[in-house]
Amino acid sequence: MDSLQDFETSNTNPSTALTPNFPANLSITTVTTTTNTNPSATTSSSPSSSSSTSPSTLSRYENQKRRDWNTFGQYLRNHRPPLSLSRCSGAHVLEFLRYLDQFGKTKVHSPLCPFFGHPNPPAPCPCPLRQAWGSLDALIGRLRAAFEEHGGKPEANPFGARAVRLYLREVRDSQAKARGISYEKKKRKRPPQAHPPLPPPNGNQNQ
Repeated sequence: MDSLQDFETSNTNPSTALTPNFPANLSITTVTTTTNTNPSATTSSSPSSSSSTSPSTLSRYENQKRRDWNTFGQYLRNHRPPLSLSRCSGAHVLEFLRYLDQFGKTKVHSPLCPFFGHPNPPAPCPCPLRQAWGSLDALIGRLRAAFEEHGGKPEANPFGARAVRLYLREVRDSQAKARGISYEKKKRKRPPQAHPPLPPPNGNQNQ
């Protein structure tokens, strides 16, 4: 996600927080990481120490999912009044995605722009920057998984709401037209199937 860091920095200013009429009593679990400052722990090179730390090493996806989850929790807390995660709906997720647009870095041309539908504009234009559809789609996937990992029920997952899916589809189609690109996935070519060997002719069987 190329803009969540900007969002985290900007949210330190209370004036940037949205103020919808949300219920209070925020309840969201955040995960923090700690750095080991004990030098003796880093100088040990025994096989047992290396094997014990390898399972705790998170993948890039897991690290990004953790940051996204904490960022969404910060967004909920910055509301006035704060929004409880247990009462968060698909409409609130859409508000979060629209709010992230101000930190986007993807140029999306308006229909009146002369570069509308041009994949490589030859000159700059005043069209706004938005979050790319691919970034939003990946973000929702990570938050949807994090919600259930933190005890949320799949049927109550606001990131999997139908309104969120329709919004992502609308963003994909509109950006494809505005930018002159296609988001259609290429179909994988199926490997040729091996045909079974033909039976020998009857004449060879008689000999």
